[in-house]
Amino acid sequence: MTDTPNIAEQLGAAVHQNEALNSTGFLERIFSRLFQGLVYPQIWEDPVVDMQALALQPGQDLFCIASGGCNAMSYLTAQPGSVTAVDLSPAHVALGRLKVAAATHLTQAQFFEFFGRGDSSANVALYDRKLARVLDADTRAFWEGRVMGRRRITMFARGFYRFGVLGRFLRLVHGLSWLAGLDYRPLLEAPSLKAQKEFHDTRIAPLLDARTVRWLARRRASLFGLGIPPAQYDKLAADGDGDVLVVLKERVRKLACDFPIRDNYFAWQAFGRSYEPGVPRSVPPYLEPAHFDTVVEGAGNVAFLNRSMTDLLAERDAASLDAFVLLDAQDWMNNVQLNALWQQITRTARPGARVIFRTGGAEDILPGRVAPELLDQWQYQRETSQACFARDRSAIYGGFHLYQLKGE
Repeated sequence: MTDTPNIAEQLGAAVHQNEALNSTGFLERIFSRLFQGLVYPQIWEDPVVDMQALALQPGQDLFCIASGGCNAMSYLTAQPGSVTAVDLSPAHVALGRLKVAAATHLTQAQFFEFFGRGDSSANVALYDRKLARVLDADTRAFWEGRVMGRRRITMFARGFYRFGVLGRFLRLVHGLSWLAGLDYRPLLEAPSLKAQKEFHDTRIAPLLDARTVRWLARRRASLFGLGIPPAQYDKLAADGDGDVLVVLKERVRKLACDFPIRDNYFAWQAFGRSYEPGVPRSVPPYLEPAHFDTVVEGAGNVAFLNRSMTDLLAERDAASLDAFVLLDAQDWMNNVQLNALWQQITRTARPGARVIFRTGGAEDILPGRVAPELLDQWQYQRETSQACFARDRSAIYGGFHLYQLKGE
């Protein structure tokens, strides 16, 4: 799965901001080690909001971070000319490539059973019969590699969304909830936003004030399961005047209360650890039956690569991209890394190109850090950024930001 031989080194360069022997540096190294495996079985940024912010048009070329692959595949519903999805986690790249193979070799029902449910032995049989032979050698080796005596592909027979670092984190959350006697089914069955709010206020909010939760929240390693490294933890804490729990409470409240539960697959994953059973009203766009033919048609236009963003952009032609999706990766970066990335973004952007990213804290992190001669070539779209942040159903970030290249 290594398109480049130094993935561990690149992960270290992305995360390690301190010496190994101090406490923060030690935590950074644990975090980067976790990222060599599966972290996100599902990406936690809303692709519907992404496509609205990017105003993505048919035939345009998009560059993004892969993560769990849901968004890269969902962008295909806008019929882009190409989607280049990069990630430093070999597991995320293997997951993305599996989705591409499945889109082109399975029926819509089989595809949904695989990635919409991920909990049937039939998925493993489909892999062996239809998918294994069409995968590249590295991707096949990943899914057929064994963990605790079982092939990784069997995760799709055992509840795929319960695996990965995030899946284990949610397992811990649900374990603590069980110990506290908290059952989330009334929330998942809530008939209205009012009922959702009542459940949050009377059942969830008191749990977040429990002594155990307060103790855990003060440990930076406790949020590794959300993909939050020490540097990003500090930004979250700063928004709460040093208390990260204040910020986490507001994020949980937004997730539980601000969007109808049946229209929010992120809430279902958090509180139900799966998508809604039966015929769900909300799933990532690439899993919606109405979009399946478009996804199949565009599957050949998406590439999942185990590379660094900056390095891969440096190999592209100038003015060759229309859209960039950076997730929250810049929260991890120092000023040198930020400037190197934006130099390549600016070089490869076509006139009018758009860049979107999230931040753990509320504020835009670029002013004062990216060199003015670079940032001045871009226009920050404040009104659209704020509107998109309000609509983002994942609810776990402090800010959504859109920049557009001047000149169109």
